[in-house]
Amino acid sequence: MGVGSMKRRVILQAAGLAALGASPAVAEQAKGKASAQIHWKMVTAWPKNYPGAGDAANRLAARIHAMSDGRLNIKVYGAGELVPALEVFDAVSAGTAEMGHAAAHYWTGKVRAAAFFSAVPFGMTANEMNAWLYYGGGLALWREVYAPFDLVPMPAGNGGVQMGGWFRKPIERVEDFRGLKIRMAGLGGAVLRRLGAVPVTMPVGEVFTSLQSGVLDAAEFAGPYSDMPMGLHKVAKYYYTPGWHEPASPIECIINRQAYQRIPGDLQVIVDTACQAMTNDVFAELTARNSDALRMLVEQHQVNLSYFPEPVIDSLREQTAQVLADYAGKDATTRRVQDSYQQFAQRIADWTAVADEAYLAARRAPVS
Repeated sequence: MGVGSMKRRVILQAAGLAALGASPAVAEQAKGKASAQIHWKMVTAWPKNYPGAGDAANRLAARIHAMSDGRLNIKVYGAGELVPALEVFDAVSAGTAEMGHAAAHYWTGKVRAAAFFSAVPFGMTANEMNAWLYYGGGLALWREVYAPFDLVPMPAGNGGVQMGGWFRKPIERVEDFRGLKIRMAGLGGAVLRRLGAVPVTMPVGEVFTSLQSGVLDAAEFAGPYSDMPMGLHKVAKYYYTPGWHEPASPIECIINRQAYQRIPGDLQVIVDTACQAMTNDVFAELTARNSDALRMLVEQHQVNLSYFPEPVIDSLREQTAQVLADYAGKDATTRRVQDSYQQFAQRIADWTAVADEAYLAARRAPVS
């Protein structure tokens, strides 16, 4: 055997011994990786697997799991499975669950400023809202507002402009809102209250039976794709547009602050990035699916697609201005958030008019 062959043999034997010696360490490392897995609970304000928001919660959990290579596992609970729909905020704040999936306007009774991180009547569109949140200081304010509740919020979806709601009787004039019992949360409900309506905040799962039994005269939730599975078209044939009360419909992900701070920095970035990706994903999905669902509602279910009369829209706009003027009151935090929202909305409106509105006007075929 030559000198070169002997050297190669010695090297191979040494490598083999090293591999054998290292195997317990490798096994221990693999065991450590498995034990390092983190398990979270996500509670939502939506029925389990509900089209739109419910599916979005599932996709968010799956995306975080995949991006973290299985290190962060999130079990999703639909409304009522672990906590009721309207108790998501409190459950995550208390640490009963590490994560929540809902809409900020559900919590205005606890946090008045939360209204501006959700649906603002005649306010910013989804694109404008995202610009404010990510590049206009909105997200920083959101986190500041939720900090006293030990919550870290972030947007995790957006439904865009919503529909105006389902009505058992037509709305032909402003007076038709008097005494009307309608499921509508947040600032939109406050506007209708000024017109004599009785707004009700109600979990999604209770809306159909309430509308069917007459507990409600009208109800709004989202858009055609999410509304149709509720069966509201079976008990209310008048489907109104535009969704003046929800020009943008952010879905919020809220995370218990202690849970968020306990995970490594790279997992925090993964959670943040997954939520931001879902904001675009949900918007794209609902934009695509709402069109088909609306056509089905009108053509197959004989739903009466109706437009609010101009005098009604004018009155709603006027009352919205009054509600917003009075909303902050003596609450300095809400006033600061509202000022930021409205100032950005005024600035971005100029660009929207020059870009989006001008293009849409140009795209429309002239009336012959």
